[in-house]
This record gives sequence, structure tokens and C-alpha cells, in this order.
Amino acid sequence: MRIAIFIANAYGMGGTIRTVFNLAEGLAVRHEVEIVSFAQHREEPFFPAPAGVTLHPLAPFGEDAEEEPPRGLIGRWRERRATELVPDSEARRNQIFDARRIRRLRDYLRASRADVVMGTRPGINLLLSRYAPARMLRIGQEHVNLDAHAADLREAIRRNYPRLDGMSVLTQSDLRAYTSFLESADGWVRPMPNALPAGTYPRSAQDNPIIAAAGRMSPVKQYPKLLDAFAVVARRHPEWRLRIYGGGKKDEKLRDRIAAKGLSNQVALMGRTKDLAGELAKASILAVSSRHEGFGMTIIEGFSVGVPAVSFDCPYGPREIIDHERNGLLVPHQDVAALADGLLRLVEDRDERVRMAQEALTSAADYDVAAITRRWEDFLAERLAAKRGTRAA
Repeated sequence: MRIAIFIANAYGMGGTIRTVFNLAEGLAVRHEVEIVSFAQHREEPFFPAPAGVTLHPLAPFGEDAEEEPPRGLIGRWRERRATELVPDSEARRNQIFDARRIRRLRDYLRASRADVVMGTRPGINLLLSRYAPARMLRIGQEHVNLDAHAADLREAIRRNYPRLDGMSVLTQSDLRAYTSFLESADGWVRPMPNALPAGTYPRSAQDNPIIAAAGRMSPVKQYPKLLDAFAVVARRHPEWRLRIYGGGKKDEKLRDRIAAKGLSNQVALMGRTKDLAGELAKASILAVSSRHEGFGMTIIEGFSVGVPAVSFDCPYGPREIIDHERNGLLVPHQDVAALADGLLRLVEDRDERVRMAQEALTSAADYDVAAITRRWEDFLAERLAAKRGTRAA
């Protein structure tokens, strides 16, 4: 099959980009795969381009953004209607849904020989539902969850997603949410967890007094709450350190909070890294303090190097990855004291950490890219058969 995967910005740094690259590389073993990026803000992508996969930016780096506007009333009406297809909440969140890029998306779709097109966020899925030719299999991916979307976006999803030929979600919880919300037929929505890239991973020795956390510096990660929990650990075990990996505009505020709590010698903001698994292998525990998670890619990356997780039992992802008491600990959501207790339990009991670390390694096999790729191939084959059956009828 020829498969085109559309993403907001393949040249940036983030969990969706990593997971899309992993899937694209897995699919490229047996298929022709192209990643189409709405934005390109740098010459080379932050993460290495997947082997065997072509990158195609709709708005190449360094290009003058000025373009001749469409001519005539009909041309201007069509362009305005195209931009209005993406609701305000989605357009404000991602400054990629401008008339120029949408025009180029439509041109790409008209010229493309792709058998399958996939969107990776709601705004892109909405555009594919409207402009991808019927000859293509049109698949939407959900990388967050239905409840995380604003009301205007959920309404656009309700109206337009049924024109897609299928969609994937990350968790069983979101499968139930979307199936009910869209009243979709069995098999139209498929739970599809993120995949770990192929390769050999390092392994945590479980001897370093390091707790790791990872993710963009955004309110949803609730790093101030993690600092409060870690402060309890630091008072009782001053040799332990917290390393936070990720980038964003909130890091200066977090640095100020670290200093105010007297943790400057024990907490380090490590910035972005291209090798998160390698960095996690230097730690002994992964901490997750998120308000909600679409999935929890960092958790399975920790598992891949033998690092158990202590996480808030927040909606969606963690509870479907962490088997409490086996490969990590789930603590009551938003309970900072419980998060501190969970961290302390593993800090103070190396045998427990080692046992959970081994179970984490076993759990990581469930997310092997070859296994997830086969699930995707089966799903696409089923949806193609359903599409052809509908046409024949």
C-alpha cells in the first residue's frame, strides 16, 4: 500500500511526533510511506527521519509565506469555507490551519496516488474528511482523548468524522467514548497503542538515586505538584535527585519554584533530548504527575529500559499501561501526599524496584513496533474491505 500520514509539524519535538515516526518506520518495512508535515520550522527534523520514509512539508522552511490569493468570488469563498472547517479552538491551538497550507493540502490530495491517508490530530482529520478523494482510505488518529477537546471541536468531530473510513484511539476508554459519541459501527474505531521503536535498549541498573519525569513544560504535566511530592523524598533521602526532561515556555517559572523550595541542588531541568530512553535508563523510577494523559508514551519508554513508574491514576492512559503493584504504582489522582508515598516506597525498597523493573521489561514487549505494525496492517485491511463492500453494495 501507499500510505500518507499527515502531521502538524514533523520537524518539532513531542510525543505525537515520536509515535508517528515509530509507526511510519514500522509500516515502511512492507509499504510505501510518506509523512506530510503542515509546518517546517527548521532545516532538519529534531528526531531522525524514519528509515525508508519520505518527509514532505506543505510549507517548506525559509519559504516566503506570501502567496497570491485566489482569484474571483468563488475562489475566495472556497478558501474561507476551507479555513472555517477547523473550529476556532483547534485553529488557535495550532497555527497551521491557514489558507495557504489548506490549499496545498488539497493540491497534494488531488495529485497523490496514496491508497491510505491518515490524520494525526482533529483539525487534520476534519480536512481529510472533506477533501481526501473517495478512492483513498481515510483514517483519523486520536492522540489525546475525546474529553480533552473543546465543545466546538467535539461538535465538528460529531458532524464530520463519519465521512472518514475509520479511526484509531489510544485506549479502551476512548474507544467506548468515541463509539458512543459517534454511534459508530463495530470495527470502525480501533484501539491502537503507541509503539516502541525497534532496536536494542539500555537497561537501568536500579542503583542510581534518580527519579525521572518527562514531557513538555505545560500545565497538564503538573510539575509543581511533582516538586511538592519530591520535596518529601528529598527531606528523607537527600542523596536522591529529580531530573525533568522536556522543553517549553514554562521552564523559568518552574526554575523559580525549584529555588523557592530549596531544591536547586536536587532537581535539574534537563531540557529536550533525542534519546529519552537512554536518559531514562540512568534513572531508577519514573514519576508521572499529569492531570490527564492521552496514552503515556513516556511510561512504556521507561518500561523498555527497566524503570517502573509511579503515577497519578489520571484519566485514560496510565491505568491501561501500569498494572498496579506489578510494573509500577498507581496512586489516587491529584493526591500529592500519595504520590510522595509511592515514590518513597520505591526509593526505600530496592528489592521492590528490581522486581517491578523486571515486570516493566516484560510489559514493554506488548508495545514492540513489529506487533503494533501488524495490528495496524490488519486494521487497514479490514477497513479497505469494508469500504469496497460498501461500494459494491
